[in-house]
Amino acid sequence: MEQHIKVPMCKEDAARLQAGDYVYLTGTIYTARDAAHKRMYEALERGENLPLEIGNNIIYYMGPSPAREGRPIGSAGPTTASRMDKYAPALLDLGLLGMIGKGRRSDAVKEAIVRNGAVYFAAVGGAGALLSRSIQSSEVIAYDDLGTEAVRKLEVKDFPVVVVIDAKGHDLYQTAIKEYCVEEL
Repeated sequence: MEQHIKVPMCKEDAARLQAGDYVYLTGTIYTARDAAHKRMYEALERGENLPLEIGNNIIYYMGPSPAREGRPIGSAGPTTASRMDKYAPALLDLGLLGMIGKGRRSDAVKEAIVRNGAVYFAAVGGAGALLSRSIQSSEVIAYDDLGTEAVRKLEVKDFPVVVVIDAKGHDLYQTAIKEYCVEEL
């Protein structure tokens, strides 16, 4: 099914999405990769505030290449999500409603997705230049010293993603394998 969602999204939007849905996101999302996640996690452990409002938001696991002339951002392809698995449950428990990356997630992340009614989206790896066309603006909001791994606020229009793990815990990576496997006799 194809869906268009305004972001930040609400719990009702997350709840109606199903693994396998094609979704086009419009609004505000944030980027953060390994180093930024580590800093945010450490800030939480110290009782400090995070550099962004986590509730109802989506974090895109991405570090862009430099912007070309006339564009707000360079190539913007997804990073392997499992590198953030250590930190994701804590952010989900704070109200994060979505994550965008590529690849499988740990059982702990899947449990946190279900517990919090959140969603894991995949963006197409290797299509960073194409994905960047949906990004209208990009602004570093935290950890500027991390360069491409700084936290960015992105304004996106019809940013294409696929629901991989829905709020009920259905995992497209598992169901797709079963659908295409053929038993040998």
